[in-house]
Amino acid sequence: MAKKFLSGNEAFAYGIRLARPQVISAYPITPQTIVVEKLSEFVEDGSLKAEFIHVESEHSALSCAMGASSVGARAFTATSSQGLLYMAEGLPYAAGGRFPIVMMNANRSTALPWNIYGDQRDSISQLDSGWIQAYAENAQEALDLALMSFYIAEHKKVSTPFMANLDGFVLTHTYEVADVPSQQQADEFLPAFETENKMSLDTPKNLGFSAGPDTNTYFKYKEHIGILNVKEVVREAEERFEKVFGRHYTGLTESYRTEDADYILITLGSISGLVREVVDKLRNQGRKAGLLRIRYLRPFPNEEIADALKNAKAAAVLEKDISFGNEGTVYTNVNSALQKAGISIPVSDYIGGLGGKNISAEEIEGIFSSIAKEKTVVEFLGIGGEDSGG
Repeated sequence: MAKKFLSGNEAFAYGIRLARPQVISAYPITPQTIVVEKLSEFVEDGSLKAEFIHVESEHSALSCAMGASSVGARAFTATSSQGLLYMAEGLPYAAGGRFPIVMMNANRSTALPWNIYGDQRDSISQLDSGWIQAYAENAQEALDLALMSFYIAEHKKVSTPFMANLDGFVLTHTYEVADVPSQQQADEFLPAFETENKMSLDTPKNLGFSAGPDTNTYFKYKEHIGILNVKEVVREAEERFEKVFGRHYTGLTESYRTEDADYILITLGSISGLVREVVDKLRNQGRKAGLLRIRYLRPFPNEEIADALKNAKAAAVLEKDISFGNEGTVYTNVNSALQKAGISIPVSDYIGGLGGKNISAEEIEGIFSSIAKEKTVVEFLGIGGEDSGG
């Protein structure tokens, strides 16, 4: 294992190289471009033996990856923002076809107004497409997630495409030291891709078929079960990962000082590091603050959220998205988890970081002060004004 000074994009590319994809379909878009550029360098210098296909659009990138997966090849692609939206037609095709493609998405705002900076509205808008969705906090987790994503997606109980999300610029272009495993370690962790869900002359089968009203629900149910199985497979992958690499991960969520917390802030992605610092500061002041980081939005961690918040007095969600005309999508999902568990506490929603707007430590402290009022609000950071109260 070697230490390297890498951006989040570069770290993810190193993780993909270690996973030995056989086909990479590439179309550059800011702030994802560095990932496919780095992978092209690996293919060129011979350190990665793969077919690198530079396609003419993001739609073609996903179509190419589906074609590769349909003949049993390990496939990777990457995108961001409008590129992900251009792929949107193909996302449920890949999921419904049970093609375990891995795609890195550099989270970036969507137009209009045109904006190249990071929020999470692109990936969150596609939550219902049938893909697994995970969100990395830092470069090390990005690299490790690149390896684990193939293990999880290709598992026979899952067979589902995987979208690994990195916050645009804040994570994709920020440099930090990361441990890069050896190829021998990676090969020990990740087995070669084997699947019966492929075109074969020896065992011919129909792929990408039509299904009418009499059978369609059965296929959708199996797709749903595949994503529900991710929770078990994530646990299996992380236990295996820790044995090989010595790094520990915590499943669909990560709890930080929540055991005795009165007030808990729920978030995802790179902002979690700053929230963790604020929690420590408040704890030093005698205030019982905690952080719950959502690592996977699909499958949604219903039980983990309910367990973390069961003894809290109040909580809030801090998210970089908005479902226009309603509230933040993460907030909707969190409230559903609590309702199903019979937990009734005030939960507020704070929408921030849209278009890359900075979220400060002072604003996060302000959120904790607001949570302590035990009142429910939905509010845009930096604008104020409550959409709802209770």
